[in-house]
Amino acid sequence: MSQNPPPRTPAPQFQVELPDEVAEGQYSNLMFVTHSPSEFVLDFARALPGVRKGKVYARVVMTPQHAKAFQELLERNLSAFEDKHGTIKLPGRDENTPIGFAPTSPVAPHAAGDAHGA
Repeated sequence: MSQNPPPRTPAPQFQVELPDEVAEGQYSNLMFVTHSPSEFVLDFARALPGVRKGKVYARVVMTPQHAKAFQELLERNLSAFEDKHGTIKLPGRDENTPIGFAPTSPVAPHAAGDAHGA
C-alpha cells in the first residue's frame, strides 16, 4: 500500500529593496580582503591612471559562513559566464597579459583660441 507524501509548504516570499542610489552600483578594479575569526571584510576600491592614491568605495562585512556561500555562488556564476562567453583571462597570469595601466602618448596642447582658452 503506497502513501502519498505530505504536501510541501511553499517557502515564504522574501522581498529585498534596491534603493535608486545603490542600484547605480560602484565600479571597482581593486579589492582587499581581511578576516578575523568572526568576520570577513571586503573593501572594493578603484585605482585610476595618473592618480597616485586609490579609494575604497564600498565595504562589505560578512560572517565566515556567508563568505563561503558567496564564494560558491561566485564560482557557479563565473563558470556559467565562461560557458557562455569563453575563458576569462587574468592579467599577469595568462599569455603575458600586462598588469596595470598602459602609458599613452602625450596629449597635444590646445590650440590658441579654442573653447578651453589659452
